Amino acid sequence: MQNTATAERSSDFWSPGFRLLIFGLSATSIWSLLIEFFGWWSMRSFTLLVSLPALAVLCGLALTDRAFGTQRLWRATLVGALAGLIAAVAYDLFRLPFVFADTLGIQQVVPALKLFKVFPRFGAMILGQPVEQLHYSLTAQLVGWTYHFSNGVTFGIMYVALIGNAAQRHRAWGVCFAVGLELAMLFTPYPAFFHIPLTARFITVTLLAHLVFGAVLGVTTLGFWRLLAPSIRR
Repeated sequence: MQNTATAERSSDFWSPGFRLLIFGLSATSIWSLLIEFFGWWSMRSFTLLVSLPALAVLCGLALTDRAFGTQRLWRATLVGALAGLIAAVAYDLFRLPFVFADTLGIQQVVPALKLFKVFPRFGAMILGQPVEQLHYSLTAQLVGWTYHFSNGVTFGIMYVALIGNAAQRHRAWGVCFAVGLELAMLFTPYPAFFHIPLTARFITVTLLAHLVFGAVLGVTTLGFWRLLAPSIRR
């Protein structure tokens, strides 16, 4: 009886309450950018004082569960992180032809769009540098790209925390999640902040890119779930 009660208490590591906490901790990554858009705080301050500590707590919870718990929270977090990273890579690979259309001489096939120009600006904002620069340092480039992929990882964790059990959710939920992110971002000051014209061409390409992100997220989440987290029932 005591062992049964202990197991039931341990199952709460992947309870709705813990999933909500994991979702909130992960969301601080994208909120570090949104917070500056709305003029509430600088991205640098929020990243250093809120987002990085929150992500450290997230890692601490996952590692604690791995060492002392049922490993359900740990495995679910790992699934989300891996799936989110792979989806972010697929997202960027889809956009490569548009970014290098002029260089490759394929602008008659796909439009040339500067879809990667925001990444060094992310880095500059985190480093406390001017957003607009003629030439961005290697540090700004690396920090910006790292932040970009951290969003992919945390989006994946947020998705898993949201759906709970990937084995009981259709892969299409990943697409719905990604499209929701895209629509939400378009209604923030994001385009205006980075001086991005909201043309039909830009919206179409970014929407397609998010469809790719969502499709890959849904498929890889289910695959990793079956491999790493088969014991999680809810």
